[in-house]
Amino acid sequence: MHEPSSILTEGVFITVCLCTRDRPDYVRACLDGLARQTAGVAVFEIVVVDSCSRPIVAEELSAIVATLPNARLIRADRPGLSVARNAGANAASGEYVAYLDDDAIPALDWIAQIRRAISQSAAKPAALGGRILPLWEAPLPAWWPSRLRGVLSIIEYEGRGEYRSGDLPPGLAPYGANMIVETAALLAAGGFNEAVGRSGGNLLSDEDVQLAWRLQNAGRSVRYDSRIMVWHQIQASRLTPEWLLSRLYWQGASAVLTRRLLGEARTTRRETLRRIGVALLLLPASLVPRGSTKLLGCRWRLAYSLGYLKASLSWSSVVG
Repeated sequence: MHEPSSILTEGVFITVCLCTRDRPDYVRACLDGLARQTAGVAVFEIVVVDSCSRPIVAEELSAIVATLPNARLIRADRPGLSVARNAGANAASGEYVAYLDDDAIPALDWIAQIRRAISQSAAKPAALGGRILPLWEAPLPAWWPSRLRGVLSIIEYEGRGEYRSGDLPPGLAPYGANMIVETAALLAAGGFNEAVGRSGGNLLSDEDVQLAWRLQNAGRSVRYDSRIMVWHQIQASRLTPEWLLSRLYWQGASAVLTRRLLGEARTTRRETLRRIGVALLLLPASLVPRGSTKLLGCRWRLAYSLGYLKASLSWSSVVG
């Protein structure tokens, strides 16, 4: 059911931030979804951040963005997803910045549901996370571990509530592919950590989780609402053992940086001892060729542990 038209001119104004690099086809599909929002163009703007795309792609992006009356294109001065997200926040006119990945397609009522979730919250939320359903470019392989669907930026839980509370399943966290942040709170917190966030072959992540938990630790409400939904296009190139092992390695490293940033260094030290034991136990599995699916359960755990140990033992601070 659509919102009544009288509601559409009231409430919070949203800045949608879409960050991209050299992927105009994904941007075109995402903007098409934004152009068809039930809420209407008067209640939101779109800021597309070009993260140092090649000149020919930059020209194509400019032409694509020009077709929407409420969209504009800016260019980040250096590559990096966190850098681009911060550039979008600094350019935002809205009270909230709603982040989308360029390969995400919003549900037609995405903006309407964001505004509804904000207005219905008992305490004004500093951040909101939403549901992210997969749109497969190729079938998910049968060998893919079911517990690792989340590393593909998939969130399928249906419900609402405060993160890190009894309202939601343990471990549920917001992903930047569908995350809404109060602009003032975001800027006051210094934005997304630019030392992490994906850039090129660097798959360091969790900058979205770090920001959310910092805001929540400061006493602000950070909520999940599955009515805020997007479809995430899962690239076929990611559905390989090599990509999965690389992603888990970097996730292990990201976990260390997140805990340090949140002042949980003691927890990191205890976990380091456990990860040393896991790595020693599973090290023989590293002899299996990376492209093989054999012993994958052992190998992804080994990859995570090695990434964790790399960051824990070699990186004295958040990488800069």
